Amino acid sequence: MANRRPAISEEQVSQPGLRVTLWRFPPGTETGWHRHEAAYVVVPVQGGTLTVENRRDGSDSTPYPIETGRSYARPEGIEHNIANDSDAEIAFVEIEML
Repeated sequence: MANRRPAISEEQVSQPGLRVTLWRFPPGTETGWHRHEAAYVVVPVQGGTLTVENRRDGSDSTPYPIETGRSYARPEGIEHNIANDSDAEIAFVEIEML
């Protein structure tokens, strides 16, 4: 979706081996394309349905519901963009094991 604004990030902890960031996604915002250099855990604090855009053999876009308090983990690697194309704010804490 064109004309998205940047999501709001607040780095809360940064130390050797660990980075913790609060991400807030008002409607119409996105992280921008990025790739995680290490495995990470996401802790949703305000659930909803995000849009996950992946670059594998091209771009593909998938709705991804997240539930408040239900954490999930991802490995390092795939380049992606996370966006909020819904009408409600969504937020999560991202914990990267660097």
